[in-house]
Amino acid sequence: MIITKLHLGIALFASAYFYYSNPSTNSKANYLPISEIQQKTPLQKSMADGKEVYANFCIQCHQANGKGDGINFPTLDGSNWLTEKRTQSIHALKFGLSGPIVVNGKKFNNVMSAMGLSNQEIADVMNYIMNSWSNKSKKIVTTAEVALVKK
Repeated sequence: MIITKLHLGIALFASAYFYYSNPSTNSKANYLPISEIQQKTPLQKSMADGKEVYANFCIQCHQANGKGDGINFPTLDGSNWLTEKRTQSIHALKFGLSGPIVVNGKKFNNVMSAMGLSNQEIADVMNYIMNSWSNKSKKIVTTAEVALVKK
C-alpha cells in the first residue's frame, strides 16, 4: 500500500514537472505579461499623471466636467483659448493669470494664482485638459515646451 502511494506520488510529480516544463502545454506561455499589455503611450501616461494634477489643483474652479462655472471660471472643455493660445495657457499654469480674457466669446476677469507646479506637472495637466471632454489635441505638450515659457 505504501509503495503504491509512493509510486502514485512520484508519477503525479513527474507528470506535473513535464507538463509545466513543456512550453507547448504551459498555459502561461500563451499569454503576454501584464506589463506588456498595460504599457501606455507617452501621451496616455502624461494624461494619467495630468488627471491627478487636475484633481488636486484645477477641479475646484474648472469642475470635474471641465466646464467651470461660466461666471468666474471659464470652461476648459471646448475652450478656444486653450487651442488658440497654447503658450498663454502654459504661462497661466506656470505663473498664474490675472486680468480679462475671452473664452469662446465670453469675457472673464478673475485671478488664477500660480500653483507652484513643476514643468512636468504643467505638461501633464495640459495634456490631460487638451485631450479630455470634447478636446482633442494632435500635439503633445512636452516639458521642453513648458521650460521655454518665461515670465
